[in-house]
Amino acid sequence: MKKGRTLFTREEMLQMNIKVLEQRGVTVRSIAEITHKQQSRYTKDISMDLCIKSVEKILSLRDPFHFVQLAADLDRLVEAKAFSSPMQEILHDDLGLFGIDETLGLDLSGLYGTIGQTNFGDIDVNKVGVINKLNEEGKKEGVCHTFLDDIVGAIAAAASTRVAQVINEELALVDDSYQKLSIFDFEDDIK
Repeated sequence: MKKGRTLFTREEMLQMNIKVLEQRGVTVRSIAEITHKQQSRYTKDISMDLCIKSVEKILSLRDPFHFVQLAADLDRLVEAKAFSSPMQEILHDDLGLFGIDETLGLDLSGLYGTIGQTNFGDIDVNKVGVINKLNEEGKKEGVCHTFLDDIVGAIAAAASTRVAQVINEELALVDDSYQKLSIFDFEDDIK
C-alpha cells in the first residue's frame, strides 16, 4: 500500500477542511454566521467578511485541520457501523454522558485561550444555526454528527475570539492613549 502525504500547506489544509465540511453539510458561511451572532452581542456592526476570514484562518491551521478531519471520519465510521457495541450505540445516539466529543471541542477552542473555551461552552449549550441542524440530523437513524457538531462549534468559538482580538487591535491602533511599548521599555524596572 502506497503511503499518502501527511504534511500540507495552509492553503491545502483550508481547502481540504472546506471540502470535508461541505460533504457533511457545513459551509464556511454557516460557521461564520454563528461567529457573527456571538460577537454581535459584544460589538455592534461586525462585518460578516471579518467573520468569514476568521473562520478561514482557523480552518487553515494544522491543529484544526486534524480536528476537522478526525471528527468527520469518526462520524462516518459510526454511520458505517464500524464500531463494536456498546460504543457504536453510544456514539450514534450521542449519549449525553459521553463527553469526549466536547473534550475535543474544548481543546480546539482552547487554541484561543479560555475566552475561546468560554465561547465554545456558550455555542455548545445554545446550539444555534448549522450546529442545531447537525444536532437534529444526527438523531436520525444512520446519520451521525456526534463529533462534527462540537468541532464546528469550536471553530465558530475560536473565530469569534479571533474577531474580538482583531477588533481590539484595530481600536488600540487608533486610540491616541494607546502606548506602544516593547519589552525593552521595562529594562530599568528589571535591574
